[in-house]
Amino acid sequence: MLYYLFEYLDKLIDLPGAGLFRFISFRAAMALLLSLLISAVFGKRLISVLRRKQVGETVRDLGLQGQIEKAGTPTMGGLIILGAILVPVLLFTDLKNVYILLMIATTVWLGFIGFLDDYIKVFKKNKEGLAGRFKIVGQVGIGLLVGSVLYFHPDVTMRRKIMAQEPRHAPMTTQMEQIEQNYVDVNTQVTTIPFVKNHEFNYSKIVSFLGEGYENYGWIIFIPVCIFIITAVSNGANITDGIDGLATGTSAIIGTALGIFAYVSGNSIFANYLNVMYIPNSGELVIFSAAFVGACIGFLWYNAYPAQVFMGDTGSLAIGGIIATLAICIRKELLIPILCGIFLVENLSVMMQVYYFKYTKKKYGEGRRIFRMSPLHHHYQKLGYQESKIVTRFWIVGIGLAVLTIITLKLR
Repeated sequence: MLYYLFEYLDKLIDLPGAGLFRFISFRAAMALLLSLLISAVFGKRLISVLRRKQVGETVRDLGLQGQIEKAGTPTMGGLIILGAILVPVLLFTDLKNVYILLMIATTVWLGFIGFLDDYIKVFKKNKEGLAGRFKIVGQVGIGLLVGSVLYFHPDVTMRRKIMAQEPRHAPMTTQMEQIEQNYVDVNTQVTTIPFVKNHEFNYSKIVSFLGEGYENYGWIIFIPVCIFIITAVSNGANITDGIDGLATGTSAIIGTALGIFAYVSGNSIFANYLNVMYIPNSGELVIFSAAFVGACIGFLWYNAYPAQVFMGDTGSLAIGGIIATLAICIRKELLIPILCGIFLVENLSVMMQVYYFKYTKKKYGEGRRIFRMSPLHHHYQKLGYQESKIVTRFWIVGIGLAVLTIITLKLR
C-alpha cells in the first residue's frame, strides 16, 4: 500500500525520498525491520493474551528431559509470525505481482489450516486436532493452486537467450540494452537442476513420449510436483518444530538463502553475469523473503530456549508452505533436498522408524527401533544432549547446507 502511495507522490509532486520505494533493496530492508518490530512489540502482547485465554500446550510424557515443564506454555504463537509477514508485505510490495499474490495466498491458506488444528486441540480439548485427511486436502489444494498459476498464468515467464551476448567490457547501460535485445521472455516450465552442465531441466521432457506437441502437457508433471513439494516441506517443518527454536531458526536460514536466490534471479544484470535463470518480476519476492526472515528472527526472541511461546501448527505448516512455494516460484525447487536438509532428515527419521518398527514386528514378533526416538532431535535428547546444544548444532548444519545450495549457482 505504501508502495503505491509513494509511487503516486513521486509522479505527482516529485516528493523527496519517494523514489526510494522503486528500489527492492530499500523496501526489503524496511520489510525486515518492520517484521522484527512487529514480532518484538506485538509478540509480547499476544503472548500475554494467550496466557489469559489459557491457550497452553498439552504435553504427553515421553520421558524427555524438561518436557513436563513445558506444559501450559502458550501455543498458537504462529499468529505472530503470520502478522509479522503479512503487514510488511502488504505495505511494501507490488500487490499486482503474481508471485506476491501466490505467497500471500499460501501464507493465509496454510496458516488457517494450522489455526484450525490448534483451535481444535486447545479449545475443543481434542489432542488429535484437525483430522489428517483434512490437512492433506488443504495442502494438496494450495499445491494445485500454486502449480496451476505458475504454469498457466501469462505473467509467469523466463528470459531465454536468442543470440550472442555483449562482451563483458561493455558499459553497464549498453550491456543492459544488449541483454534486452539478446533475450526473449517466454512461458516455459524450466527449472534449475544442480550439478549438471546446462543447469536447467524442463518438466515437459518427461512427457516427450506423447509425441508432437508434448510441450503443452508439461503441467501433468509440474502440478503434481508442486503438490508433493508443498505437502512434504510443510509437514517437514511441522515435524521439526519439536524443540525450542529449532524450526524457527532453521526457517530463517533457509529464507535468507532463498532471498539471495530471488535477488539474483530477479535482477537481469546479476542473472546474466552469473549465468543463471532470469525470472522477470520475481524481484518482489526479495521483499517477501526479508519479511519472512524478520518474522522468524523476531519470533525466535520468544521461542528460543526456554520458550515463552510455541508457534503451533499455525506457524509450522505456514512456514513450510512458504519455503516450498518461494522455492518453486524462483525455480529452485530441485535444490530443496539440500537447502531443507534438516526438514528432510527429520521427515526421513520418522518414516524409517515407523517402517522398521512395523517390519521387525511382523518378522520377529517384536517391534525394534533404529533411533531411540523420532523425529531425530528427540533421539539426541534421549542420548542426553541439552535442547540448546541440539538446536545450535542443527542450525550450524543448516547454515552449511544453505551455503552449499548457494554454491550450486556455479557448480556445474
